[in-house]
Amino acid sequence: MSLIAVLVATLGIAISNASGNDQIPGKPLPGPLLLHGGDIHTVSGDVILGGWVLIENGKIADLGKDAPPKLPEGGRAIDIKGKRVYPGLIAIGNELGLVEIPSVRASRDASEAGQLNANVRAERGVNPDSELIPVTRANGVLLNLTTPSGGLVTGTSVLLQLDGWTWEDMTLKAPVGMHIAWPRMSQARRGAAAGEEEDKVSRRGDQLRELEALFDEARAYAAGRTVASGPTTRPAGPRAPAPAGFDARLEAMVPVVKGDLPIFVWADELRQIESAVAFAAKQKVKLVIVGGYDADRCADLLKRNNVAVVVSGTQRVPQRRDADYDEAYALPARLHKAGVTYCISYSGRFASNVRNLPYHAGQAVAFGLPADEAVRSITLHAATILGVADRVGSIEKGKDATLIVTSGDVLETPTQVELAFIQGRPVDLTSRHTRLWKKYQEKYK
Repeated sequence: MSLIAVLVATLGIAISNASGNDQIPGKPLPGPLLLHGGDIHTVSGDVILGGWVLIENGKIADLGKDAPPKLPEGGRAIDIKGKRVYPGLIAIGNELGLVEIPSVRASRDASEAGQLNANVRAERGVNPDSELIPVTRANGVLLNLTTPSGGLVTGTSVLLQLDGWTWEDMTLKAPVGMHIAWPRMSQARRGAAAGEEEDKVSRRGDQLRELEALFDEARAYAAGRTVASGPTTRPAGPRAPAPAGFDARLEAMVPVVKGDLPIFVWADELRQIESAVAFAAKQKVKLVIVGGYDADRCADLLKRNNVAVVVSGTQRVPQRRDADYDEAYALPARLHKAGVTYCISYSGRFASNVRNLPYHAGQAVAFGLPADEAVRSITLHAATILGVADRVGSIEKGKDATLIVTSGDVLETPTQVELAFIQGRPVDLTSRHTRLWKKYQEKYK
């Protein structure tokens, strides 16, 4: 009997066969659950061969290698001999939950008009019933940093747990960071029309001055509201009137200029990264680079300024005609060797293929990254960059029981995720993909 069948029988989980994402979010376990006999990849420490994990009240109550503890009345045990247990995988920087079908305008809710959209909050637009969410979590990605797009300052991101009735249920942390699409710093292409380079330089200068002005305004706003009568936080409720002097855009920037909220700068080119680092140092704010194609070319600069890099996928083509074919494949290994803080994420904003996250890490293993480090790059390293390593990213006592049970190495394509838990709640691993597979199995009988 498969592990999924065992879990259904043991815990009474209902698996929905209805069309559309009509799955019922997981309910808290009625008592302790013991997973025993499998290899526990703690990520933060050594692999525990033939170990056990005890889940209780949504947390990892204990784990070990010796004889598992006796369960109290109402507890359940599942034998996972021959399987592996990993922390839930973490993807960063895409539009999962905000965009369903990119070519259908009505299903796109990621981009706002205007250039300075600091007040945009990604969590408010998340669709918990997106068909892409079950597909993503079925491959082990249980946490996702959903980000808005559009403009120069695109807004703040949210770290979602990929199961829940509402965006409030799904939100693990919000806001996580303020996202900025850094202006391109490269020269115009060869053969460009006369004046194109001058226009490009002019636009770039205008955008950088807009950013400087926004940060200056935010500091003045923060200082002004403190001197006056304390924070002018908007009252709760959609119809509540805003207090005098309240500015939603500048209000969202206050945690940034105070150093409490990092900026996530989307930049691939060397000059973009260098410019962003200089800007962050001048503004005295914490910086994370998203993209980072040329990050290894300025590794010393990044280390010196304590800048983390979110590598936007390894399965990318070279971005220069004279580049090595494996430039993107080997980037994580080069950053690891250089001692730069980094993690691996899915390449691009499109949400439909976030499920392929483990294969981007697997690609890096084939080009020099140690396998255990590759697993950390999509779990603990990502959690550290997002500021949630105290709750997720590794299997440790006291952390959230957000983990997966797999049939083999999580980085390999034949591996199947057989069980998943988010804060101890069993997760339905069916999806549109599995429903269609089941349907067409019948067609050719």
